[in-house]
Amino acid sequence: MFHTTTPLEPAASCDIAAVLERLAQVSSRPRYAFMLLNLIAQVAGPDGSAGPWIKRDNELVSLRDWLCDALTPMAQRSARNVALAERVHRDLVRSGVLPRDAQDAQRAVTEEMRARIRTAGKSNLSRAVSELVNAGFLRRHYQGYRIDHQNRGGQRHAVYTLVGDARLLGPAARAPKASVQGEFAFTGQANLHPACSI
Repeated sequence: MFHTTTPLEPAASCDIAAVLERLAQVSSRPRYAFMLLNLIAQVAGPDGSAGPWIKRDNELVSLRDWLCDALTPMAQRSARNVALAERVHRDLVRSGVLPRDAQDAQRAVTEEMRARIRTAGKSNLSRAVSELVNAGFLRRHYQGYRIDHQNRGGQRHAVYTLVGDARLLGPAARAPKASVQGEFAFTGQANLHPACSI
């Protein structure tokens, strides 16, 4: 009546637990680093690389800007936002650039807040990416106008490539699973490669 069951073994090809364990050891903010790694994996191509540009709402934005914007909701707290809005409003008044019209003023405050949040986000992002590089999950280089290079500058923009166990999160993990023994997948091709014949 009752069947004995074998305990489940973790799949060698998808050991996310190993990724999490490594992040806990090397990252000052492992949850943030894992979210970042997932976002990079979400937009990575078949070779595991993401960037330097991401298409969003029919426009191209840099990978770093896209990542900062995507992670912004995780850092927003109403009390912090209110304090930032007040500080931005004061700064715009002090510098004499706050528009007189209430709606224009609100727009100016919102835009300046977005710019400041993005600037702070890029600092957090750079730290987390450096940790991911040191952990062996990412390779980073800069691509752009002058020449591909390890360092930024010269109108170059970041490209992040998943390496090691992080590849488990990328396009390969999203690909359709291969058929298991006992299943027959018809390809519709009459001529098979000799290595595939039985």
